[in-house]
Amino acid sequence: MQYAGQRLVITLITLWAIATLTFFMMRAVPGGPFDAEKDLPPAVRANLEARYHLDWPVWRQYLDYLYRTAVWDLGPSFTYPNRTVNDIVAEGFRVSAALGALAIAVALVLGIGVGVVAALHHGRWLDRAAMFAATLGISIPNFILSGLLIYVFAFRLRWLPAGLWGKPEQAVMPTLALAALPTAVIARLVRANMLEVLRQDFITVCHAKGLSPGRVVFVHALRSAVLPVITYLGPLAAGVLTGSFVVENIFAIPGLGKYFVQSVTNRDYTVIMGVTMFYSVLLVVANALVDLAYRLVDPRIRL
Repeated sequence: MQYAGQRLVITLITLWAIATLTFFMMRAVPGGPFDAEKDLPPAVRANLEARYHLDWPVWRQYLDYLYRTAVWDLGPSFTYPNRTVNDIVAEGFRVSAALGALAIAVALVLGIGVGVVAALHHGRWLDRAAMFAATLGISIPNFILSGLLIYVFAFRLRWLPAGLWGKPEQAVMPTLALAALPTAVIARLVRANMLEVLRQDFITVCHAKGLSPGRVVFVHALRSAVLPVITYLGPLAAGVLTGSFVVENIFAIPGLGKYFVQSVTNRDYTVIMGVTMFYSVLLVVANALVDLAYRLVDPRIRL
């Protein structure tokens, strides 16, 4: 209970700091949400600013923003009439979450599998090939990889559609583009820790007891080797979801990334701050769940 209380206080302070920085950074950038309208009459501009409370003093806007965030009323959108930020987040995140979940699942399965194979064949061609592929996965940005996938599989081979969302085949290329980097990172983490674990005394004892090689590797060694992967899961979830902003635009996927990119272009304050806070909450919660997962994987760890 004491740990949970401390973690809750830290979480609230972190979210308050993110909300405050986001609010004042948005106000510090020159321009406003209605500057794109060149011929907007002053009276109309004044009415719009009054409607969205932009004519209030900054301190009053800030307190109103904190209150709305606390009750999760993210306000109306400046760009999309008659739509609230809550509606936009709810609509777009369903697609982004589905794409992100697919990418994380692929990254975990491929990354752990490749890392184990590389460690068991340390110094041989399988190990070198796996690490070469992992280096490429880390080095190539997802927007470059997206373009390559579209060129090869959509234009040259014509195996997959170039974009949109809704059919299984439309999810293949964006999932691979998002999963490449985390797959490479997980593979390197698992390989490095697997090599260290396989040299420890308890593995020698397992072999001495006559346990099968598969049981030693996948039950005893892998359980210790995946602890760094669990640490990486919190930032991974946020990284995949925020990385999907670019990928969603490239593949014309109607996710939250599309709204966020457009809101930055249109200076839609409420959408920018609402989406930022939404992802901040996801990241903080994911990191808290990672800490709790340590205890389940390794009972020796105390919170």
